[in-house]
Amino acid sequence: MNPQINPARVDFVTLKLFCAVAQTGSITKGASECSLALSAASRRISELEETVGLTLLDRSARGVTLTHAGHVVMQHALRLFQGFEQFSNELGGYSKGIKGHVRLWANMSALTEFLPPALAKFLKAHPEIEVDVEEQISGDIVRALLDGIADIGVFAEGPPTTGLDTKIIGNDQLVIACSKSHPLSKKKKVSFEECLNYDFVGLNRGSALLELTSRKAEKLGKQMKLRIQVRSYDAMCKMVSVNLGIGVLPLQACLAQIKAMNLEAVPLKDDWADRNLLLAIKDGANLSPSAVLLSEHLLKQCV
Repeated sequence: MNPQINPARVDFVTLKLFCAVAQTGSITKGASECSLALSAASRRISELEETVGLTLLDRSARGVTLTHAGHVVMQHALRLFQGFEQFSNELGGYSKGIKGHVRLWANMSALTEFLPPALAKFLKAHPEIEVDVEEQISGDIVRALLDGIADIGVFAEGPPTTGLDTKIIGNDQLVIACSKSHPLSKKKKVSFEECLNYDFVGLNRGSALLELTSRKAEKLGKQMKLRIQVRSYDAMCKMVSVNLGIGVLPLQACLAQIKAMNLEAVPLKDDWADRNLLLAIKDGANLSPSAVLLSEHLLKQCV
């Protein structure tokens, strides 16, 4: 028998806190993000679990992780927030003369290279349309499209795209960035397996690029020697420039930083290093006229 949940006992503050705790893996950090005392946050989480009658978080000395039920709660909470935000934005938009709202999720490569000029042209041509852009990793973009949280996604191929209509809009060639003094700098091309003999500078945990390279290393029976992890391509290039390691980077997105910091970009021999950049919408999605306009505009930019 399914538990009957009283909606009046579940408030937005608690749901926001629950999502923050799940995303940070820590009740302490989640409480801080929501400007709540730790005791108050713990009480709210416990009361939420009591309300639904299920354990939502697995607690350990290393932090917290979502149970299966917790994943369901978070998914629905995100939908509620997205729906409320869209409701608020669209009503506010009408009062300001804005006639459309599009939710666009994209990975770091797309936001660094492809999207800025394309969005600038679109918004100049359609000032009445508001585009809500959010940076996420590729796998999360796929899930957001399937769940209806995002209208349009732009990401590097790799994650399964079943249930999505995808089109190639660009290329995302991966290279090894290294300093001029690094042993790999004289190579015309290099295999990823050979690179695993050296220290790496990588993006933080959760990055699609880090997941991809870590997975490829495991297939080779090895591990990446991550000496340092940072949050952006620019920070990666800076760390590489002072010989803290080498980095796997998308060439087009990072070409300006590579040149500015006098780095070498050595192409990878591996087939998986030549990736396509995809534009995706959910199969059969009933897109708003504004979202259709933006989708068509982005496709034209790659012709």
